[in-house]
Amino acid sequence: MASGQLSREEALECSSSRHACHVMLYSDTASQLFGRTPIRHIVLMQMRFDGLLGFPGGLVDPSEETLEDGLTRELLEELGVAVPVSVEDYVESRFAPSHPHTSSSSSSPLILHFYVKKIEEEHIREIEKAAASTAADHGLEVLGMVRVPLYSTKSHAGFSCFLSHSFIGNARSQLVDSLLRLHLVSPGELRRALRSSQRMNAQAAQELRMALELTEEPRKQL
Repeated sequence: MASGQLSREEALECSSSRHACHVMLYSDTASQLFGRTPIRHIVLMQMRFDGLLGFPGGLVDPSEETLEDGLTRELLEELGVAVPVSVEDYVESRFAPSHPHTSSSSSSPLILHFYVKKIEEEHIREIEKAAASTAADHGLEVLGMVRVPLYSTKSHAGFSCFLSHSFIGNARSQLVDSLLRLHLVSPGELRRALRSSQRMNAQAAQELRMALELTEEPRKQL
């Protein structure tokens, strides 16, 4: 299949590969930002130990547990509450992209299994509270849960700013694909946010160059 995509059956036949499962948890909401901007949907991601954004989950050994059981176990460690994931929540499997953020000392290829599960807003709030208080991995492998701001303010802050951050592996494309497939964001909204995000990244690159120059100034004065 294109872009390293595999069927679930094909992926499970790759016994020499490592497997990782992740899930996008989301809910609908009637909440409004500042009482006037509809938030519409709550989508959970997490800030990882390496400073990158990703979805909750982790490595799973299909020879010892099902993909769903392994993902459920990982979620309990990272979120602090049990979130049962089933085959019905499965979306896709694909080989991890070649990227500096996903480099590994292991020579075994990594297959990423992605799930999407809709839950109630009340459950979302329970997860956020537990993730910061009882989750075993909080402050270690996971630095905190974050909501994806699917709205844009008059100053173009919000969704486009979020998309300009650094994501692990193919987490950004998983997010974009899911938002489109579930009709949580319109194609037009997404295009505008991505274009704005590109401009922000260009500006950020320039600011990083200026910051680097500042660190070199003391050397010139010696």
